[in-house]
Amino acid sequence: MPEFKSTAYQNLNDFIYAQAKYPVALKNGMVIGGGTLYPEVNFTLPTMMIDEGTMPEVIRNYKEIITGICERARDLYSSGFVAEIETLPPMTFEPKWGIEVCKTVVDIAKEYADKYGVKSAVRITPNDIREGSDLTHMWRGRHWDAMLETFEGCAKTGADFLAVESVGGKEVHDEAIMYCDIAKSAFALSVLGCPDMSKLWTEIVSIADKTGVVAAGDTACGFANTAMVLADRNYVPKVFAAAVRVMSAVRSLVAIECGAKGPHKDCGYEGVYVKAITGTPIAMEGRTSACAHLSPVGNIAGCVADLWSNESIQNIKLLGGMAPTVSYEQLEYDCRLMNTASKRGKDTALLMRDLLADSDSALDPQAYVLRPDVVLEISKEIVKEDGYYNRTKKAASLALAKIKSAHENGELKLEGKELMWLDKLSEDVDALPADVQTLTEQMLPQCEKLDPSKYDMN
Repeated sequence: MPEFKSTAYQNLNDFIYAQAKYPVALKNGMVIGGGTLYPEVNFTLPTMMIDEGTMPEVIRNYKEIITGICERARDLYSSGFVAEIETLPPMTFEPKWGIEVCKTVVDIAKEYADKYGVKSAVRITPNDIREGSDLTHMWRGRHWDAMLETFEGCAKTGADFLAVESVGGKEVHDEAIMYCDIAKSAFALSVLGCPDMSKLWTEIVSIADKTGVVAAGDTACGFANTAMVLADRNYVPKVFAAAVRVMSAVRSLVAIECGAKGPHKDCGYEGVYVKAITGTPIAMEGRTSACAHLSPVGNIAGCVADLWSNESIQNIKLLGGMAPTVSYEQLEYDCRLMNTASKRGKDTALLMRDLLADSDSALDPQAYVLRPDVVLEISKEIVKEDGYYNRTKKAASLALAKIKSAHENGELKLEGKELMWLDKLSEDVDALPADVQTLTEQMLPQCEKLDPSKYDMN
């Protein structure tokens, strides 16, 4: 059952970037959410095969990436940064490969810290491989075991933060997005996703406690970001994607309920709701993530961020240098500007926050539901509900109501087809069953790709 019954923030002026009620302090002096906004640079390989024969080239790439970033951090007098490694599927199926990659990055980062005082931390995000026809169960079997082995091995080799983009319920939610089915979305996120989060994050927190590292956070990337990207391509309505974003916060919140401390992961834009409710620091991505995907939230995503990320970028050559180094520089300059605003005093920092919000929020409902004032208002109502389904249902209702009110007040631009979908989705939410048992009974026959036995549902 949900643990948080009130929001961590009551005053909107306390809800701001680089300031978390419960910051995360590292041994090297970096404090995430303690007053300084740090860049978090995420990187991946160029297109290539990953197998035993190519592992030397894989390691060479990661050495080149982290060395280039550390060199640039030194040149720019960085106060610190976070390097995130999202393992590719073969690196989780073969944990030794993911662990070797993590050790490579950690060792070079430590070398630059020792020699030049370049502070950094490493977030490891093992790929959630629990998909495919050969998956026997979500919480046991070779997929599950390989993930946990990767987490523990990377923790032991020096990773500072453990994170994941978990996929429990995604096979159902993909169908929900395809048909803009709000009931199926609520079922996937609350009935399937939340229990999966509880199982997975109980194990991750246990590994973190055992190894002395930080269990950081999850993300609804496979759910809400999928909807966002499809909305950007005009495949699904923006108002649907906006509602899913707020609904997904209930699922992502479970990681904190299980003991995760933050920072919540970058591609989880719903992290703003997680921060509002829990006070934990969050990573966010906006305009600097365009290298990975386009979005309508390039500025507003920074309003309450404690880490500022680029999402992910391949190690390819650009005119300015290797792409991860270039991306890191962009992040560093963004953070430098926002930290300078903070140093001018709280009024200036709040002005910066509000400019970031106002520059996006009137143009897209997905941006509007990320406004700090809207986030705090919705969060205060979500926590009044008992049970994951009730909270998810309330999140959908509040998101759609706020969007409708904003349009009527002239605060938000919506096209005609979006207004039609707004009315339909509002009716669909009003028609949702009153209890989770009825929802489950209705949904199970409709979910063709769901095997309930993999979730211990029969």
